[in-house]
Amino acid sequence: MEDLNTCIREKANPMQINECRKKVTANEESFTQLSGILALAGNEVRLKILYLLDQERELCPCDLSDILGMSIPAVSQHLRKMKDSNIIEFRKEGQTIFYSLKTENLKVLQPFFNIINRMNLTPNTA
Repeated sequence: MEDLNTCIREKANPMQINECRKKVTANEESFTQLSGILALAGNEVRLKILYLLDQERELCPCDLSDILGMSIPAVSQHLRKMKDSNIIEFRKEGQTIFYSLKTENLKVLQPFFNIINRMNLTPNTA
């Protein structure tokens, strides 16, 4: 049986390998940040919440509850996880708390949301 972990490359390119190592090392903080965002966004409900916050700029838990057809405590639990992970931020207006995406995370997630929006504009050809 063939060992799939064995490389059959005849010559390594040490310059390429070193440059790639430098790139990975230089971007370590960004990889950590993006990995955390994507881990939380990997949950369908949280992805929907992030999408809605991108589209509407800010929403309160009651709005999200009505939109998603979920209880306010369930929505609040998802919001808390994202707030604790520094993906979203909030502001209070009287008794109401409004949530929004942090600007740096908005830049990371917007390309994904643009894909979702484009997919909805493409007619089904099935």
